[in-house]
Amino acid sequence: MRTADTLHPPIRLARIAQHGAVRAIAARGLAHPLTLALLAAAATAAARAWDAGHRVNDIHPASQRTERHRPS
Repeated sequence: MRTADTLHPPIRLARIAQHGAVRAIAARGLAHPLTLALLAAAATAAARAWDAGHRVNDIHPASQRTERHRPS
């Protein structure tokens, strides 16, 4: 798995935008105008990463974490 320092710029920007949107949801709620703006920015950043040729799991490496925690 890559660390934040080794991620390509579009991926890094998408992850930063996503984390900001999640923090806004937790602090202000889903319907707050700031939250909606940050969600739009996160969606735009993710779309730019996709257009640059990155896969969704480059932005959301959840499948790697899920596999680690599965019972054997």
